[in-house]
Amino acid sequence: MCYAAHVQVGELRHRFSARFGALPRVFRAPGRVNLIGEHTDYNGGFVLPAAIELATYVGVAPRADRTLLMYSENFDETVTFDLDETSPQAREHWSDYPRGVAVTLERCGHALRGADLWISGEVPLGSGLSSSAAVEVATAYALLAASEQQLAPVAVAKLCQRAENEFVGTRCGIMDQLICCLGREGHALLLDCRSLDGRPVPIPDGVVLVICNTGVRHALASSEYNERRAQCEDGVRVLAEVDPRVRALRDVTLTALEESRRRMSPVAYARCHHVVTENQRTLSAASALERGDVVTVGRLLAASHASLRDAYEVSCRELDTLVEAAAAVPGVLGARMTGGGFGGCTVNLVRADAVDAFKAAVPPAYERATGRKADVWVTAASAGAGPLDS
Repeated sequence: MCYAAHVQVGELRHRFSARFGALPRVFRAPGRVNLIGEHTDYNGGFVLPAAIELATYVGVAPRADRTLLMYSENFDETVTFDLDETSPQAREHWSDYPRGVAVTLERCGHALRGADLWISGEVPLGSGLSSSAAVEVATAYALLAASEQQLAPVAVAKLCQRAENEFVGTRCGIMDQLICCLGREGHALLLDCRSLDGRPVPIPDGVVLVICNTGVRHALASSEYNERRAQCEDGVRVLAEVDPRVRALRDVTLTALEESRRRMSPVAYARCHHVVTENQRTLSAASALERGDVVTVGRLLAASHASLRDAYEVSCRELDTLVEAAAAVPGVLGARMTGGGFGGCTVNLVRADAVDAFKAAVPPAYERATGRKADVWVTAASAGAGPLDS
């Protein structure tokens, strides 16, 4: 654990004790940045994310009753939730994510004890770095520990995805929760979102991940996200009429898609074209990283952004501006939007000796073009979720 995390966890324990009168266990779950493989996860495809150093921390101590008393340091707000509530509903509130995890754990047969929770997050909200999955996973580990139960990491990820799908109402794929649970230091993870198999892929020496935040908030529970998923499903139905073996866009070749193009709407075709080609780009990027061929990875990142912008239509002016500004800096190998889109962040593959030049050039260019300031984070690939016991 790095020194900064020791400091944060020590302070969290102190504040928790002052508020709740008990010494907590603390669990960490990282945010994530997806190098490539966007909007492929819920189509049964491939993704290449990395856990990042920004994380969510949850302190927990068990209670004698069936009450969850949840305090958010970020919102400076306390929410009380009765685990015996008969019909809990989402309220479009930060507490939906930890409440949804608790409700889903109970519905899956994991009887919980009441608990006091202190939630502290470093992952910027609405940035596309998966603050929601970080909260869900850290909460799941905390609640299970308070109830003296354990689940394997993949089971935790699946449960948290179900909570976001069924309770919060966002039809997200499994990628965010999986990388949050399975992240490996110094590596991205090539994930097969159908089988849930993963393969660690090393980030080459001398290359760092630089994340730029547009400052534009997006909401994954919005109609735009769910609409894209429905459009992909429309395309799958058309393709399955020709080939019944097709269950998801993962099963579709570009040749088969072209042969069915006239049988689907132009919008459905464009969405499917992005997913089919993005799957191939993701597999190619993983192989290139394993060879240390960062130039090829950079070209694939650029092609991914163009497809997300033009075919999937989930980029925006601010994202495009950041990508264009980064591409003009020597030593930037590749740049693209990352996350659900409509705002959030870009991910940039940058030679380590070019980071200072990146910081000096990209934020000012972005501010001149948009009037907004761009936060920049340089990060290494991080380990996945777990306890922070001293």
